[in-house]
Formats: sequence, structure tokens, C-alpha cells
Amino acid sequence: MKTNAIHLLAVDDDIVACRRLQHYFEAQGYRVSVAHDGQHMWRTIQADPPALILLDVGLPGKDGLELARELRAYDDYLGVILVTSRDDDIDKVVGLESGANDYVTKPFNSRELLARVKITLRETHHRRPDSHGQQCRFGRWVLNLANRVLQDQDGTRVGLSRGEMSLLVALAQKPGTILTREQLMTHVSDRPGEASTRTIDVLVARLRRKLETDPSQPELLVTARGEGYLLLGMNK
Repeated sequence: MKTNAIHLLAVDDDIVACRRLQHYFEAQGYRVSVAHDGQHMWRTIQADPPALILLDVGLPGKDGLELARELRAYDDYLGVILVTSRDDDIDKVVGLESGANDYVTKPFNSRELLARVKITLRETHHRRPDSHGQQCRFGRWVLNLANRVLQDQDGTRVGLSRGEMSLLVALAQKPGTILTREQLMTHVSDRPGEASTRTIDVLVARLRRKLETDPSQPELLVTARGEGYLLLGMNK
């Protein structure tokens, strides 16, 4: 398989269904990972970001509709195709309104699904902004805004949670600018009105432990007392 093959992620609690999707799309030249619930999905995304996710609706825990909303808030250029056994127009509308790009019902024709994957990739992955000019450097860190990947100066990737990454991206997009906790909540939560701004303080503390030389004396993620936070130390 080509090392630059497009990465797909199949998320389904049916192991057999996952393996069938994996074998079929690998035969078509894609690189395919599998996950069996939302937590497994997010771990895979953080470790190896996919271009498109085939997401089963009937997952244990958070279902595919809720996860689709989270994925759309996480990345506008991530392709999401919902897969379900329910063939109902209302379900399809709800699925698309959740942020998914497309919706297929089981049992599906593999060639039709392949065509839908290709169409979705043209609408998402192939329109993703070029990473050129999308990198920012601060301290000894390099953040790729397009791909949401953080590395140190030696090229080693730093593992961040979805919330940590979303917060860091929001600050990096406006370097040196104070963002209030309320403003930052709109970036880290798909339901900002229902979450406490204390969440931001927790995420900042976690990021400082990972990024600052001395978390107790931060030089990058700085507090503006009574106002919010800002990112300093940006390099050209």
C-alpha cells in the first residue's frame, strides 16, 4: 500500500462489519483504521488523523449522531458518512443536520459506498487549505492549524486531547490577543452555553504542563487577570 494513501476510519461496534469495510477499501488503495466506540474513535483521530470517517449510528455510549456533531465542531474539513440500518427520511434529515456529509443505509452496495466516499473526499479533504502558511511557531513548538497537529522542534508529535487542541488552535489563530473564557468556550464545546467556563481553566492548566518549561511561571499560555488568556512567544 502506498505510504501516502488517504486514511479512512471505520467506526462500528460490529467487528465483522469493520473488517469488511477495511478489506474492501484497502483493496481500493486506501489506508483504513477501525474503532468500535466513540472513545476509541477519538484516540485514533488524535494518534493518526483520518480524512474521512464511516460512522455507524447505533454505537454504544454516544451514538453516531452525537459524535457527528462533535466531529463537525472539531474539523470542518473532515469527511463524515453516517452508516445505519434505519431507512427513514426523517432519520436521514437528522443525520445530515448533525453535520454529516452523507448518509447510507445497510445493507449497502460497496461500489455505491466507494462512490460516496470519493464525492465526500472531493468536498472535504481535497478542499482542505494547504498547510503552507498554516503553521505557527511559539517557543519550541510547531502547530499545524490545518491538520491540528502539534510537534516539538525535533518533529515529535505531542498528544493533545480534542479540547486541548481546540483551545490551542483558537489562541494560535489570534496570537497576542486576549480571548475571554466565554469566547474560548465556543471553540472547545459544541454546547458552550451548557458548560462551565471553569473548563477553560482546566484545559489551560493541562496545556501548560505539556508545553511550558515551568508551568507555575507560564511564558506561552499567559493569564490576563480578570479578562482571559493569550498565547505569546510566537516566532516567524
